[in-house]
Amino acid sequence: MASLDDQDLLAEYRSRRDFDKTPEPKAKRNKKSGNSFVIQKHAATRTHFDFRLELDGVLKSWAVTKGPSFDTSQKRLAVRTEDHPLAYGTFEGVIPKGEYGGGPVMLWDRGTWEPVGDPHKGLEKGHLDFILHGTRLKGEWHLVRMKKDKRGGKRENWLLIKASDKYAEDGSEPTQDYETSVESGRDMDQIRTGESAVWSSDKSKKPGASKAGKKRWHGKPPPPSRKATAPEFISPQLAALDDEVPEGDDWLHEVKFDGYRIQARKEGDRVTLYSRSGLDWTVRFPAIAKALTKLPCKEALIDGEAAFVLENGLTDFKSLQEHIDTDNPAIRYYAFDLLELDGKDLKKEPLAERKEKLQALFTKKKLPDRLIYSDHIRGQGEAFFGQACRTELEGIISKRANAPYKSGRSKTWLKVKCGRRAEFVIGGYSKSSAQGRPFASLLLGTYQDGNFVFAGKVGTGFNTGDMKRLAAKFEKLTRKTPPFAEVPSADKRDAVWLTPKLVCEIAFTEWTKDGRLRHPSFQGLREDKPAEDVTRDPPEKEVGEMAEKPSEPPAKTIQKKGGKPQDEFAGVTLTSPDRVLFPQQDLTKRDIAEYYETVAEAMLPYVVNRPISLVRCPEGRTQECFFQRHAMKGMSKTIKEIAIPGGETKKKYLYIDDAAGLFSLVQIGVLEIHDWGVSIKKLDKPDRLVFDLDPDEGLDLETLKAAAIETRDFLADLGLTSFLKSTGGKGLHVVAPITARSGWDEVKEFAKAVADALVTARGDRYTANMSKRARKGKIFVDYLRNQRGGSAIVNFSTRAREGAPVACPLRWDELGGLKTPSPYTVETLPKRLASLKGDPWEGFFKTRQSITKKAKKDLGLE
Repeated sequence: MASLDDQDLLAEYRSRRDFDKTPEPKAKRNKKSGNSFVIQKHAATRTHFDFRLELDGVLKSWAVTKGPSFDTSQKRLAVRTEDHPLAYGTFEGVIPKGEYGGGPVMLWDRGTWEPVGDPHKGLEKGHLDFILHGTRLKGEWHLVRMKKDKRGGKRENWLLIKASDKYAEDGSEPTQDYETSVESGRDMDQIRTGESAVWSSDKSKKPGASKAGKKRWHGKPPPPSRKATAPEFISPQLAALDDEVPEGDDWLHEVKFDGYRIQARKEGDRVTLYSRSGLDWTVRFPAIAKALTKLPCKEALIDGEAAFVLENGLTDFKSLQEHIDTDNPAIRYYAFDLLELDGKDLKKEPLAERKEKLQALFTKKKLPDRLIYSDHIRGQGEAFFGQACRTELEGIISKRANAPYKSGRSKTWLKVKCGRRAEFVIGGYSKSSAQGRPFASLLLGTYQDGNFVFAGKVGTGFNTGDMKRLAAKFEKLTRKTPPFAEVPSADKRDAVWLTPKLVCEIAFTEWTKDGRLRHPSFQGLREDKPAEDVTRDPPEKEVGEMAEKPSEPPAKTIQKKGGKPQDEFAGVTLTSPDRVLFPQQDLTKRDIAEYYETVAEAMLPYVVNRPISLVRCPEGRTQECFFQRHAMKGMSKTIKEIAIPGGETKKKYLYIDDAAGLFSLVQIGVLEIHDWGVSIKKLDKPDRLVFDLDPDEGLDLETLKAAAIETRDFLADLGLTSFLKSTGGKGLHVVAPITARSGWDEVKEFAKAVADALVTARGDRYTANMSKRARKGKIFVDYLRNQRGGSAIVNFSTRAREGAPVACPLRWDELGGLKTPSPYTVETLPKRLASLKGDPWEGFFKTRQSITKKAKKDLGLE
């Protein structure tokens, strides 16, 4: 068989095209290796998406009929097509009618890809796993070849499937969210005609009106001006939460809108709208984009908010979500800052001057009604705040009048809310006399110093569905005695007591002097936090209290015991130590570092000298997060780099070898640490097996517990001792250490055989198929963490999830008493460590066991 170098991989591509008639790139193979990928929307006989991965100097190609989906239950047909030259990865234009594939071609997405395992073996076996780093597509994906057509058809049909990871989302269809080119910003009609503007205010520029409209792009589209390129996004300034309105005339106060933060850039007759995280949302608010072309300027960069305005004048987020992607006239754009104007950067100018220029821009001529200048009040903050709350606004934003615009969260912008939200535990309910209503109100409490303290009652905010769900849960929790330390006599009448297990979120205005909620409203149940962790915030954190706020100590003078600076950990000094990373718990970067300082001794043996992958959230859990597995410039030297052979990329991976490395991860905003199943000493020999038991939503905890026991016992029958881990999510990990002898392929094959055996034994309980449909009512046994590049959350790592949960090693005898699969958080796990008398994973590092021939034979692998 001829070698790859000798094969003409582009012969079929060449034979199908007449390059005198089509502008497509000629059939030239690139000898240099790379890892690019591209997706091109192609309106041929039928519109489809061409999915292309660079390998062996060409683009391996599939035609995906409906395009990629982030929904793991969607298996999209991907028909294998001929290999394309690498130059095709920059092609956007029109293939002439009558030629092969005639029609417009759009560069819909592009980036780099990482194969998981050997891509050549994957293509040969018909199962290619890989990770995409695109503008629009990210995370892990699978291409799976289907069985050949029994009728002798020549088509090679594959399925493109999204893997289950943090980018997966039920019902998410990116091809519906993004309808423009990542290169030029054009839609298919504009590519067909050669038009370049997204929104044009010049009505004479109709499709095909000029010779330029007939030009096709060949190779990289060359924009002759900035109009044809994707405009730059500037990370927005964010407001810090406060509970007091700042005083004085050096503060400007604005209404807080209940909508989507939108940054708008106008360049000529082209407008691009960006979301808070920098996504191109022009297609989400088409009418706003069109209206902004009317601004009397050539170029501008504006900060503002898209909101849906009700008849009473209030903005409503729920209504905005229902009408997004439409031109509903109630959708308005409130502009509150001007960052650039006609080529001049204004960010360093005082806010008051920027707003003066913005107001002049919006009043210079009559603009569409949906464009509104967001006015302000200077000084008189308390009066403005009071009026906002009386008119049922969400709150206000207070900004220093003389401050420049600075990306990120700072205290020159403050948000002060009229009300607040918090979590409470349901300890009972009052009976209702209304027919069909299961209860009148809920009795709420929080834990304080080990006591369950009554906090009041809530009787509003429920819909019919809420009441039915709550009533069903109450049946199993009924008890005869009050769970509260004390309850007022009036609130005991007609009360039905419940064991305090259910956590709910309540919106309220303030606390009364006797410790009761004022104007509470039920928002929903919370299943991500144990009841015993629900405590009342200290008075200085509660809106409505008149307690004096503590002064903020100077950052440079705070000292720990022993004279060490508070913001220094293992020699690593934190910048922005007060940045809030978990807003709900008000946990700062310093708090996370202090947590790791507490658990470092127990954690480090599980993470040092092992390749790691990271989830970074530099601005906090609720802001933009991203996955990182490769080294990048500017990282601390305490975060080490290592090349890992066997993949297509030459980029180096990451590891740490001491506590300084751990705190350097905290410094760069890492909220999750995942490690590969190998040490850096034997990068091709895994030293553990991980079985991730991932239950379907709503599956009861007892079934998950039983599954963990069954998996443990099944592995024991194969001669493997295993250990139990809470992941900080809804599943559990069963982990078996192994001697580093077998390679990745053998370990993955063995892990899959174990998963398949569990499915065969209990098809009613397990599935090894990651699709949502197959997982309905079952537990997905995720064996794919046992492949090259696969990773699992490290013991004691934080999770970028609500409630600040952490991964935690557990003893098997603790399983029966678990009340939730994620029992510990940043705030509670240190207490657990302090109380432990022994290591829950005692013997883990001393266990000597391997994948034996007998075990493989028992699984049918020998």
